[in-house]
Amino acid sequence: MLVLTRKLQETIKIGDHVTIHVLRVKGNTVRLGIDAPRQIRVLRGELADKQAAAGEQVTAKMTVDPDVTR
Repeated sequence: MLVLTRKLQETIKIGDHVTIHVLRVKGNTVRLGIDAPRQIRVLRGELADKQAAAGEQVTAKMTVDPDVTR
């Protein structure tokens, strides 16, 4: 496992097409923004675990935070 430290507004690049943005840090919660092509599936860990356990597809509801600007 690669462990990285990032500050607010910094990014992490994964390959040529995925960028993870640190949008907000509040207490022990971090809000991340993920830029990725639609064909790359992005799931929270607990949803991926639930999907694997249930043997069915679980999809995350995507919401857009109007306070987030690029």
